Formats: sequence, C-alpha cells, structure tokens
Amino acid sequence: MSWTDERVETLKRMWSEGASASQIAKELGGVTRNAVIGKVHRLGLSNRGGPAEQPEEPAEESAAAPEAMPEAPDEPDLPAEPQEPEPEAQEPPAPFRRPIVPAGQPLPPQPAPNEISPEAIAKVQEVEKVARRLSLMELTEKTCKWPVGDPATPNFWFCGLPAQPGKPYCEAHVGVAFQPMSARRDRRR
Repeated sequence: MSWTDERVETLKRMWSEGASASQIAKELGGVTRNAVIGKVHRLGLSNRGGPAEQPEEPAEESAAAPEAMPEAPDEPDLPAEPQEPEPEAQEPPAPFRRPIVPAGQPLPPQPAPNEISPEAIAKVQEVEKVARRLSLMELTEKTCKWPVGDPATPNFWFCGLPAQPGKPYCEAHVGVAFQPMSARRDRRR
C-alpha cells in the first residue's frame, strides 16, 4: 500500500471531519489504524481544528457600561466558615532507573557490605584467586560469567570457572547472586 495523493486527501478530509483513525483505515482499506496515526503525525494534522473558537460578543454590549448593582443593606459581619484546604494534586513518583555510567567514569555505589553474608564474601575472594580470568570472547555456556573489576579498565575479567547447571555462575558466585529473600531481609534488620 502506498500513500497516493488521493488517499492522502481522503485521510485529510476524514480527519478534519472528526473521523477516528480506525474509521479512516477501514474507509481507505489495506492500511492499519497505526499507519493512519503515523501519517497524520507526519502530515502535521495531529490537532483537529486547533483551539476552540470563542463566540464573539456584539460590539455594542462590550462598549456599554455595566449596570450598577444596587447596594445590599449593611449586614453584621459574620465569622467566615472554616473551609478545608483543597488537596494538592500529586504526581506519581518517577520509576527508579539506574544511571548509565560512561566508560572511564567511577561506578555507582555498590551494595552495602551487610547485604552479602560474610561467608559468601570469603568464598568469593577464595574463588577469585583461582579464577580463570577470561575475556568476554572466551566465555561459553559452561563458564562462570561473573564480572570482576571495572569494564573501562584493562584489568576487567570474568571468573571463568565451571558454571552450575542452569545458572550463569559458579557455585561461589551463585551464592552471592541468588540469595533467598528471607536471608536478605533478615540481614537488613
């Protein structure tokens, strides 16, 4: 399907008449609702008719002086009723996103030491002494893919020891990466 001049004119006409994208797609045939929406935006037709037109007031009414209202008799001042403040509209919080760190920049703060058990840390330190220190291109489905170091430096490597079946890491790194929820929750308290 191509957008011929005739089809574009039909789209413009129907859009200005207030037809929905689905109705226009059905009328044109061979085109989806999304294709119609895309074409509307590319043609700059996204605003149907622009701002609402205000009815004009007759010139003689606007030029005439407003009639004076008769004054109400003086009433004793009564205390105003307390009014509840209107609740402020609150925007929902933005979702948390980890910042992207360009190469050569310092890494964002890492998890606090109390989030990983001391036994797991000791085990990882021992394993990293005997790790194979593989590059990205040397990894296979059977090697531990635990990254060590800063990727922006030449000292960056992957563990490379045999991975546990069905996991991307060796036994020591699985102990750090996959902790039961209850264990993590208990350490935070």
